[in-house]
Amino acid sequence: MALTTYNNVPLPSFMYGTAWKKEATAQLVQQAVTAGFRAIDTANQLIHYQEALVGEALEVLAKQGIARETLFLQTKFTPTNGQDHRTPYDASADLTTQVRQSFDSSLSHLHTDYVDSYVLHGPYSRYTLGAEDREVWTAMEALYRAGKTTMIGISNVTAGQLAQLCAQATVKPMVVQNRCYAALGWDQEVREICQAHGIIYQGFSLLTANREVVADPEVRAIAKRLGTGPAQVIFAFAMHVGMLPLTGTTNPQRMKEDLQAEQLTLSAEDIQRIEVIGM
Repeated sequence: MALTTYNNVPLPSFMYGTAWKKEATAQLVQQAVTAGFRAIDTANQLIHYQEALVGEALEVLAKQGIARETLFLQTKFTPTNGQDHRTPYDASADLTTQVRQSFDSSLSHLHTDYVDSYVLHGPYSRYTLGAEDREVWTAMEALYRAGKTTMIGISNVTAGQLAQLCAQATVKPMVVQNRCYAALGWDQEVREICQAHGIIYQGFSLLTANREVVADPEVRAIAKRLGTGPAQVIFAFAMHVGMLPLTGTTNPQRMKEDLQAEQLTLSAEDIQRIEVIGM
């Protein structure tokens, strides 16, 4: 189930998310990569992420023979409305400068000279895209064109905002990362726009946002039939419908189990049932 963006860049099929890991971040990233994850998601936002500790883990892994080039690194530009007082840029500077400063800070944290994916952590407005979003996106397009990032994307976006960005951008997003709710058809509207434009949809909180679905007797029955757990069924479903799932598990055994989701074969009936299970 290999994934490739419309600009022909391949992505690993599963991603390890580092939000809320605090001082355990470095150890958990090492464990995730050792378990087999090759894509790491972080952000330059100290409220929820410790990007510099991801970088520490990468240095240790490099000494163990896991080269930077074999890993897919994704980080984010987080606007001031998603930061506390510890902004990784001059909060009084213009937005283009903020993006450049945040990006340079990320490169320094991650001990690299490029990232594989650079993502706008969330639009400035709730329902539309405004002048701020356009300026930030233009700055991100410049990083992409300069070869500093292999792809650019947006997170926490509505279907309307994504359609607007695809229509207005010089460089369309290659990835979208959203919290994925089964109650909304697993973010069906946004996924359909992604499909139409060749954008990779990354789903996060697949388990935590859908606890009732994970506990659903039908999902448990599918898991039992396949000899696996309900969490792995949800991840397998996500992959079957073209998503790139994120997991943030802190359990080394669960990391290995989650990666095995790619080997599971769901029937067409399983997929159809899970598509509408939370609605």
